[in-house]
Amino acid sequence: MPPQIPAAIADALTLADPSWRPVLLQGLHAVAQADPAYLPALAAEEYLPTDGRLFAAFAQPIDAVNYVLVGEGPYPRAQSATGVCFMDGAVGLLWSEAGLSKQVNRATSLRNFMKMLLVADGQLALDHTSGDALALVALKARAIGSPAIQTLADLQANLTRHGFLLLNAALAFRPHVAPVKEARAWQPFLQTVLAALVESAGRHDKPAPTLVLWGKIAEQLQSLPATAQFPQARGEHPYNLSFIANPAMRALFGPMRLLQKAA
Repeated sequence: MPPQIPAAIADALTLADPSWRPVLLQGLHAVAQADPAYLPALAAEEYLPTDGRLFAAFAQPIDAVNYVLVGEGPYPRAQSATGVCFMDGAVGLLWSEAGLSKQVNRATSLRNFMKMLLVADGQLALDHTSGDALALVALKARAIGSPAIQTLADLQANLTRHGFLLLNAALAFRPHVAPVKEARAWQPFLQTVLAALVESAGRHDKPAPTLVLWGKIAEQLQSLPATAQFPQARGEHPYNLSFIANPAMRALFGPMRLLQKAA
């Protein structure tokens, strides 16, 4: 008999697309089998994301996934942690008169991701990604009739349109648990998710999605058996300034024109 999943954790599955729910439940059972104490301890404590958004990343159908982007873990702030990797709930507008909005500049990873996209698109030079150059880009982006997206919700919609599953290596954040330890507890869950994506791709005669790993904690997923079946793109975590110049990331994301409104 499979171990029982705490009701508070199981109830969070309602935010996932129905095509995902049996997979996610199987993944939770895998977590419980590997460490029976983990999920009950999590359910008994306060953790991020709040409001039942533990599985919010799984909102689109499993067969719509073309890329799996894996970061480290939820933002350590309740307003920011949305259950979706890299989508900071405290960010609304992307642009300001000075360049990027204050909220984007506070979200270091998002700021560097946007600068990488602007460099890849030829709107910024790699040696000049701030100051007057960025202000000029923002002026054009904010102009009436501009093709540029204006909000973080627009960016998330573009990523979803391209088939991104925006995951974290650790689905939960607790201030007293080291992120690497939290992520280790979720590895059986992610093994189940990745194996299901391979199976789904096979049923539709498609290649497996591209696995995009950001940072050292995400790269630890390479130890999972399922990851060998995915094409991969790896980079440092975007909170590193060097991410802006990463050629693999520019080659992957540049052609998607994520900062442009959908045609």
